[in-house]
Amino acid sequence: MTRHLRGDGRPAGEPAGGTTGRARRVRRTGHIRDAGDAVGDAGEPGDAGGGTGGAWSAGAGDPSGSELLWGEPVTAGQLAAAESGYARCDPDERLLWERLSVFEGAFCRDAVREVCASGTLPSARVQAVLDRLAPLALLPVDDLFDGEEDTPRYWMPPPMRAVGARRLTERGDRWAVVLHHRRWCARLARRAADRWQSGRQLDARDLALRELPDLAAAMDPTTAPLSPSTEAGTGVEIAVSLWFLWVACGRVAEGRTRLRHALALHPGPPPARALWLAAHLELEAGRPEDADPLLVQAWAAAVRDGDDRCLGLLAQLRGSTALHQGRTRAAAAEFREALALTEEPPDFGPGRELAWAGLALALARTDPESAQEALDRLPLERAGRWAWSGRDLWADAWAHHARAELLAWDGERGRAADHARRALRAHLALGSAAGTSCAAELLAELRIATGRPVSAAHLLGAVDVLRNSVFGEAYRPAASSTTARRRSERSLREALGTEELRRAYEEGASLGLFALSEEF
Repeated sequence: MTRHLRGDGRPAGEPAGGTTGRARRVRRTGHIRDAGDAVGDAGEPGDAGGGTGGAWSAGAGDPSGSELLWGEPVTAGQLAAAESGYARCDPDERLLWERLSVFEGAFCRDAVREVCASGTLPSARVQAVLDRLAPLALLPVDDLFDGEEDTPRYWMPPPMRAVGARRLTERGDRWAVVLHHRRWCARLARRAADRWQSGRQLDARDLALRELPDLAAAMDPTTAPLSPSTEAGTGVEIAVSLWFLWVACGRVAEGRTRLRHALALHPGPPPARALWLAAHLELEAGRPEDADPLLVQAWAAAVRDGDDRCLGLLAQLRGSTALHQGRTRAAAAEFREALALTEEPPDFGPGRELAWAGLALALARTDPESAQEALDRLPLERAGRWAWSGRDLWADAWAHHARAELLAWDGERGRAADHARRALRAHLALGSAAGTSCAAELLAELRIATGRPVSAAHLLGAVDVLRNSVFGEAYRPAASSTTARRRSERSLREALGTEELRRAYEEGASLGLFALSEEF
């Protein structure tokens, strides 16, 4: 099956916020009683005007008379049907209907209890009221991932949500419920971060992506009931908790925009970890010179706050920056400092495994024996830590890259290509565009060395599409990648000629890296 990596790091045909290599089921599994006869299908949760959005089954009226609510066209007839359903509810059902309107996406029963319970609607009564309200105003949604605990999830269609939001505002309760929602989002982001740190990295990524509509709303301080500066701290906290989604899972541009927006409204000195993340995102975006001043500010903030963990993170990031710039000796020194400063297991950010992989990459060309020793430390770091839950897939991907470099240096090109392909598939699984590009270019170089120039050109053509769609043409790859790419293109022109090389690039761009990663 051919799959193409889009600009946001996902395969073509997969929903935004979807996952790679993990089955996700997103579908409505029921209908709304009574009012649903007029409301009909209201599009999938998370749709933004595409797919079935706006394809109402009945009572749609004249489409020209509709208005857009949360990206969906809603007609006066649909709003009237929702008002009629609201009027038939008892007081508790109306109260819950109103409060559920603050959710941007789908939600589970626990989320309803945490966000909607209050003195007038105690948590002990919420579940019973939800059971009565669900057939009237909600659509059941099956968006669970394989292996996730089976639990009911719901989504409120735009007409119902519009009625609930207006009534919630009229009641004067909107700001209190929005604050509850924002606090719930902060806890949700911390839960996703804890999963990442514990080795459940795909689970963490899946959870963050599924809940991203609500998390995104909570990261925007301007939507808060209090002043934007007062609530900017919550936005910064959520953005920092989701560091892995931005840095390791390919959503660099989105994370950079959301963090910068929240920091711009932050009233006090920026937290050290927020500055670390801002610097990391600049590096991932190919702007190491913009990361340098942020690294200095982050170091001062970490010293000020007594955040020893952040000092280790900064050392590791300085190592990554030096490696990006081709300063391998400085990179090795920084990675060693990071290992000395990083506790095991860390409560936040990249762990020791990634530092060992970075050290191996820094030493691969200048000190292969020490690089191999660094890679040999990875199983020791994992012993007893990941066995019960999973692995550090991000560190694994870069460790495969380092092993490929070492094996190529030793002349074992076949084994090197196998590790490069593993690195490519691991980065694709996480969604990292930067890591995917580096691994694909290394694999292309090895394919040239083993007499497969067309396959190499396919990979490079797919890399060009990915990089341009994610980062734009101004993106500057790592120094080692730039040198290797120049060398590969020179070899391909000699082997294929200009016209055949152009066709091979176009074929690779059409196939996409998911399909190419399956080739042996």
